[in-house]
Amino acid sequence: MYKLGFIGCGNMATAIINGAVSSEFLKGESICVFDVDIGKAEYLKKACGVNYCSSVEELAENCEFVVLAVKPQVFPTVLPQIKDKLNKTTVVSIGAGKTLQYIGSFLKDKTPIIRVMPNINAKVGASMSAVCRNDFADENALTFVKGLCESFGEVMELPESQFPLFGVIAGCSPAYAFMFIDSMAREAVKNGMKKDEALKICAQAVLGSAKMILEDKDNNPWALINSVCSPGGTTIEGVAKLQEEKFDTAVMDAVKASLDKDKKL
Repeated sequence: MYKLGFIGCGNMATAIINGAVSSEFLKGESICVFDVDIGKAEYLKKACGVNYCSSVEELAENCEFVVLAVKPQVFPTVLPQIKDKLNKTTVVSIGAGKTLQYIGSFLKDKTPIIRVMPNINAKVGASMSAVCRNDFADENALTFVKGLCESFGEVMELPESQFPLFGVIAGCSPAYAFMFIDSMAREAVKNGMKKDEALKICAQAVLGSAKMILEDKDNNPWALINSVCSPGGTTIEGVAKLQEEKFDTAVMDAVKASLDKDKKL
């Protein structure tokens, strides 16, 4: 019996499998996959040594954990197909916006279900993921799924009610960070620096800054900001300009806009 099965071999599934295998959390031989695009499954077979199942039913019958790595709108088609094939199997969903109750409505009563919400940074082993479970998923199942998430980043257990907010501040924020880095780099280009050099400098600076916040015992970003701002220096001049242009408000408004949109989906 395989430990872990993936229905769908898209970008996120590929990132998770790469993380699990490269970190040695699992061996490729204990993972199986299914995708209607055989080419994607073949790639994972060659790259990670996983196995390929010929149908979702075969996969569900032979796995302890089944990861739904397809688009949420496909759930009503896929879940009834595997409903009668699950044997003490834990269903794991990485689909945004579909609740534990919604997923369970297509499965037998008391099916263990765990929701995972990773972000795009899983591609580089630096995801921030959230997990929650229904009443039928036991502690061992949760521990396994948390370990899987840790193989491609960090993980936090949250109540399902906070998943929409988590999806915004963890799922949307990489795009905001990319915009910030690119904006700084473009200004550097205006002042004579090559774009690739500017991007590397800005990205590394942001990476290091994030690390400082994570390691700050006082958990106080403004104390760190103040530590960089020398009296009459260049940094305080830039910080003052950002405040004048309502940088803080713009970021908060972006989070609110994304959250409002999520509520309408």
